[in-house]
Amino acid sequence: MTLAALPVHAALPTVPSHGVEASASASPVVGASGLMQAGLGMAVVLGLIFLCAWLARRFGLQRFGGGHVVKVVSSSSVGQRERVVVVEVGATWLVLGVTPSQINTLHTLPAQAVPGSASAGQDAQAFKPIDLFAQKLCESLTGKPRPAP
Repeated sequence: MTLAALPVHAALPTVPSHGVEASASASPVVGASGLMQAGLGMAVVLGLIFLCAWLARRFGLQRFGGGHVVKVVSSSSVGQRERVVVVEVGATWLVLGVTPSQINTLHTLPAQAVPGSASAGQDAQAFKPIDLFAQKLCESLTGKPRPAP
């Protein structure tokens, strides 16, 4: 019973009782400058995201981990908004006519070695039919002959 007679002091945190002023000064006040700083920070982050997306699209960055099934071999402009694009799919090259509203398959041919790549033994003769086709297509679309490359 001697333990019950000892005074017990609990180590409890105490709250100062200075009145209403103490509780009002303890809470942070968010002013206009704080909101403007947060808004400006958010605008900068969004701007950086859009800048990175624009750069990725502008410079044609490929998606990482892609299958590399389709590869653009060559592209040539035949008008203000029309292009002839050679796309390699597997062991086949597709010659595509690309306009803002549609894509048409113009020709299909077996894949060839690209000059300047792994087989440097071939000269520019491999692209002669494609250049001739692009010239004929340009003549038929515009009515003017395209200068020879």
